Amino acid sequence: MRRLLASRTLRGRLALMALAVSALWIAVLTTVFNLALDQRLHAQAQDVLRTRAQAVAATVDIGPDGRLVVREPAQDQALDSGVWIYQGTRVVEKPPGTPTALDARANQLAGRADVFADSAGSAPSRLYAYAVRDPGGGEQVGTVVTAVSLDPYRSTANTALVGSVVLAVLLLGTVYLLTRLVVRRALRPVAAMSATAERWSEAGTSERFGSRGRPAELATLATSLDSLLDRLAAVLRDEQQQAAELSHELRTPLARITAETEWLTRRPRDADEQRASQEAIASAAATMRRICDSLLSEARTRGSAVPGRCRVRDLLRRLAAAGAAEHPDAPAVTVGGEDVSAGVSDTVAERILMPLLDNARRYAASSVTVGCELENGAVTVYVSDDGPGVPADFTASLFEPGRRADPGDGHDGAGLGLALARRLARAAGGDIRLADAGTDDEAGTGARFVVTLPTG
Repeated sequence: MRRLLASRTLRGRLALMALAVSALWIAVLTTVFNLALDQRLHAQAQDVLRTRAQAVAATVDIGPDGRLVVREPAQDQALDSGVWIYQGTRVVEKPPGTPTALDARANQLAGRADVFADSAGSAPSRLYAYAVRDPGGGEQVGTVVTAVSLDPYRSTANTALVGSVVLAVLLLGTVYLLTRLVVRRALRPVAAMSATAERWSEAGTSERFGSRGRPAELATLATSLDSLLDRLAAVLRDEQQQAAELSHELRTPLARITAETEWLTRRPRDADEQRASQEAIASAAATMRRICDSLLSEARTRGSAVPGRCRVRDLLRRLAAAGAAEHPDAPAVTVGGEDVSAGVSDTVAERILMPLLDNARRYAASSVTVGCELENGAVTVYVSDDGPGVPADFTASLFEPGRRADPGDGHDGAGLGLALARRLARAAGGDIRLADAGTDDEAGTGARFVVTLPTG
């Protein structure tokens, strides 16, 4: 049955399910009908036997000597057929030409009262024994046995059984065909909506289905499809915007590399000029590499089934030590917090935290504080500095690619660090936000970034 119902289409499954349920119900009805019919025919046969026995007993008189006298009414062939009359166990009258088995079965009923019995053989019959009693004393003095062939009743039962089975098969076939037609017609709007949604998602159209004027089920489906199209459109817009902004930002270091290369090859330069050009080329290439590496890490993190695991406090200490060696003039970084593990790799966590540490070192007046703790089932990492903080009018644009609070601050960054860090954090199942200095006591007067990462 399970294989039968395992159709590839919803229409086929519904039709087969309806067929199975209908088959079960029709089988129950057919069985009940035939059992009821058999009981009814059984009762009719007994009524016929009882009526005939009473009619024959009315023709039997008891003589003065106690012997039974049978009156012979006119046209008594119907009464004589299948009738035995006994006085005690002696047969007074019996039908001519009866089979031996039936005659023997009737003899066994002599002297009994109100008893039914069956006779097997080539012609099965049912017999009934009716007592003939003395009107004066009520004592049984004789027995009338009547018999009726069961062939007509069984023929009727068999005909009804075959007819009900044929009718059931026809009904099941009709139910299956009608169910397929009805389900196909009912699912036609669903198929049309799915095809339209697929076409709209490919084209990025702004059209939506809407739930007005639709049945409740299709209204729910339309709402779900509209939500899916909205999410697809949002992802498409985000990817397009991100690609455009990254293309624009990558063009700047690439143009610098091209210009410096041309400047070096146009005419001879002294050693200091060559070294300055090479450093500029190396810096632009490093910027491009950081952008590309962050995007690759984000893509790998988003598609990775096993994101990895890292000890956050140990990583913060390594990053602080590496920053102190590369930037000896930068403010000191203080590492604190709990020894917790995050469910991301060291590489991904480093690319998320490094832009925050770079910004903190750049803007801090005298110190940078970093730490980690386990909070609300997630790893929380905070990066704080005592610098000027983020301007209020720039807070909304802080994580937008290519945006900088002060483009003229002498820093040659592309404005992509925080945007890529948040993008990578969200791909890993976390996020980055700027803490509100007005409500966060630990934020101080500078900037405080809070990073959430999944637990390891």
